[in-house]
Amino acid sequence: MSDHVDGPRSIGDPAIDLSDLFAFASPENAARTVVAACVFPSAGTSAMFSNAVNHSIVIRRASVGGLGNAAKFRTGSEEFRFSCRFGPLEQGHDGAKPTQRGACTLPDGQTLPFTVNDEKGVSTPDNTYRVYAGLRSDPFFLAWIFASMKKVPNLLQHDNVLCIVIEFDTRRVLDPTKGSLFGLIAETSPLPHAGSLIGHDPPRFDWVGRPEQTNMRLNNSAMKGTDDLRDLWNQQTPFAISERLRPVFRERMLDSLTIWDMRDGKAQWAPEALAASAEVFLDDFLLFDVAKPITDTSFLEIEKSTLNGRPYQTGGGRTIDANVIDILLTWMVNHDQGAFLQGGATGATRPGTKVFPYMASPNMELQTVADSVDVSAPPDQVWALVGIFGGTWHPLIAKIQVTGAGIGQLRTIETIDGKQIVERLEAIDNDQRQYRYTMVSGVPASDYTGTLDVKPKGTGSTVTWRVQYRADGQPDIIVKTVVTTLLKTGLDSLKSRFGAPK
Repeated sequence: MSDHVDGPRSIGDPAIDLSDLFAFASPENAARTVVAACVFPSAGTSAMFSNAVNHSIVIRRASVGGLGNAAKFRTGSEEFRFSCRFGPLEQGHDGAKPTQRGACTLPDGQTLPFTVNDEKGVSTPDNTYRVYAGLRSDPFFLAWIFASMKKVPNLLQHDNVLCIVIEFDTRRVLDPTKGSLFGLIAETSPLPHAGSLIGHDPPRFDWVGRPEQTNMRLNNSAMKGTDDLRDLWNQQTPFAISERLRPVFRERMLDSLTIWDMRDGKAQWAPEALAASAEVFLDDFLLFDVAKPITDTSFLEIEKSTLNGRPYQTGGGRTIDANVIDILLTWMVNHDQGAFLQGGATGATRPGTKVFPYMASPNMELQTVADSVDVSAPPDQVWALVGIFGGTWHPLIAKIQVTGAGIGQLRTIETIDGKQIVERLEAIDNDQRQYRYTMVSGVPASDYTGTLDVKPKGTGSTVTWRVQYRADGQPDIIVKTVVTTLLKTGLDSLKSRFGAPK
């Protein structure tokens, strides 16, 4: 998923996990460039930037070093570096929510302080730079199951990420008269601190250039039995991949691209072209040209034109609404010689906006999963079983421990696969045969509320179970699958126990 969950280290600590990188001309002012990086996949509404991590976006001037099978992009040594650091949460006063502050060190050495989630962002006094950091709707969308090449709805629907958006005056900062083509990366790295008694920090936690370098090209799911190189890759130095390790990454890249070429059953890449493409992708940075138009469809055009032996025509880059997965997939699978491979979605949960900070506002709507079952038993008989808050009637429950009594009591559930879920009883009405509860822990969600009720239907009953939640720490599709399975398995067991109406 672009650069989401791109290795064991990132999966273990989502706060360091860079998910996406963007470069485009400001929709508000074409004379300004926007670069943006997203971190913390599936961030919940309370997610915060890590105060132990340096978040950097780095630009270097680039040039075309060869065409066709000799395609090559070179970058200079001068860096335009934006480094953002964040403080701990600060307690809110008079009922206000806690706040987080940060500061961005700019390429000219200025440090620009800001408040996280301030929609206006903050600008330097001369308006050369503008910075925003906060929770936004995840602009990435993925609508394929690659193992079977099956089209599906967006797998990241309703997800949020933490974003850093930096806008600047293109002429003042980058001076395109010296060259208008640039390479862009983002990285997360440890903050400097006193040395440890044992070992040392990694040089960086994660970095991203072009989308899907790690999850699709280096860790191709079709390459069974291969070592996971993603953590090794993520500790490489951007713009300067280790010469000692380049052969390892090059071989993996070539093998992976060869497999992608055959996903439609046809080899449409010549061996020399595949080798050239692997070499270009190995030097991983997002290319953009500030002197040419960057559009929703210009992503990867610079690389593709150069590999095809002709001058590029667009500014490349990556806009918020660019369909990067399908553009990349079509290029790798059929070399743009067949039909465009359109997945099961044509856009992210929310499109980008035309005003700063350009990333869509976060998804805050409660998601709902509801199910019901009709059984032949009368309501009182069914309620006698399911109306006990600490009851163990559900087939996925191994045991339950109840703490307290009445409203506010807790049930600690141990599932048959060893997981633990803690829920609190919020309301119960035995006459109406219904209760309401909230989840304390155990499901990656916040604002989780469930209701269970039993109503008469003919000579039998209808049992309805409804859950509302916001995903937190896992994609909504995963949380929804967990909750849906929980409800369906429980209700189906009641049909088996009490019988279906005749």
